[in-house]
Amino acid sequence: MRRQISLLVAVISTAIVASFVIPLLLLVNTLAGDRAMAVASQQADAVAMLVSSLHDDPRLADLLQPSLTGSPAATSVVLADGRLVGESWPGFASDPAYQRAREGQAFSVRDAEGGRVYVPVVVDGGVAVIRASMTPAQLTQGVPLAWISIIALGFGLSGVAVLVGARVGRGVSRPLLAVADTAHRLRAGELAARAPLAGPPETVELGSALNGLAERIGQLLAAERDSVRGLAHRLRTPVTALRLEAEQVTDPATRTELGALVGQLQVAIDQVVAEARRPLREDLPAGCDAVAVVAARTDYWRPLAEDQGRAVELHLPRPPLRVALSALDLADIVDICIDNIFAHTEDGVGFGVGLEESGRRAVLLVSDEGDGFPATPAERRPGTSGLGLQLARRSVERAQGSLTTSAPGRPGAEVRVELPMLDAPAS
Repeated sequence: MRRQISLLVAVISTAIVASFVIPLLLLVNTLAGDRAMAVASQQADAVAMLVSSLHDDPRLADLLQPSLTGSPAATSVVLADGRLVGESWPGFASDPAYQRAREGQAFSVRDAEGGRVYVPVVVDGGVAVIRASMTPAQLTQGVPLAWISIIALGFGLSGVAVLVGARVGRGVSRPLLAVADTAHRLRAGELAARAPLAGPPETVELGSALNGLAERIGQLLAAERDSVRGLAHRLRTPVTALRLEAEQVTDPATRTELGALVGQLQVAIDQVVAEARRPLREDLPAGCDAVAVVAARTDYWRPLAEDQGRAVELHLPRPPLRVALSALDLADIVDICIDNIFAHTEDGVGFGVGLEESGRRAVLLVSDEGDGFPATPAERRPGTSGLGLQLARRSVERAQGSLTTSAPGRPGAEVRVELPMLDAPAS
């Protein structure tokens, strides 16, 4: 927009300046020619007065010389007796202008050869004709310099207009860019972002509408969360009763099957509750610094590892790695991987957590020194669903990543999580 406003101002200002400059250039040229012709006319009149008063003086030719040579106009005088005094006038006898002036008519001529003023003087012996001539250069004397000055002034005025237009454009576009930046922040999940109400009235109205939309989105998400949270809590009570009833079944096979189904239902409800507890901003596209999240969650588990005599190795890169996953989801994944180590290995078994960059993907490795994943599914801990890695895999795949585990039966279990990286935010 700023560029378009500047271009529009440049075109309009150039048109306005040109509409004044072009006539001014023509006027300067005309005034210069009129000034030169006025000099020639004054010279012709002055010489005509001398000829009229001294026509019978035999020294007339000598008396005219100072006046003829002291003027910028080239002056020729044809006396009544046909003698030529002053500048050369070849073939004056056959010159139509001379014949016209000899008939008693005073006039001036301006053409490609310059400008000429003809003045007749009637004396006793006939008619004397005075011609004062100006060359084309004399007719345009000072015009080039004046034209250059005027054109330079025109360009200067146009430049000032463009600069003013650019400042006005910035004043209009800056508030719009602020509103656009707020829209991008809202799209990225920063629901607390609000557009500044500044600039022209239209921009203020746009920012106010965007802020109102953000408020409405927050209210709708909050209402939806409250509804889902209430529904999930209402479902927990009958599911708990259903689990208790299932434990009363006497047939072991049926009891096991019902317990597994109730456990899956409980996992689904827990997942709904977990989703309902997320901050509203986590619903929208987000990212986080994987280095900071992994470091924080490893430090959270470190005291328990020390109590059980487990050695913990943490390898993190120095620069931050931004991944296309929310901090809450990544923290859940790290917790699931470390919790599985505590649940399925003996005390004293160490583990390692590492994070590295591979191309445009961040790779999280969580490994332990235990016996590895069993060849057959192991009995799950009481009170757990045994579906932690499945839930983690779903979160990773939603972010266009992947979660893989080491082969069953080999020593040392390893979980490998690959996540796409995001560009670092501009400072």
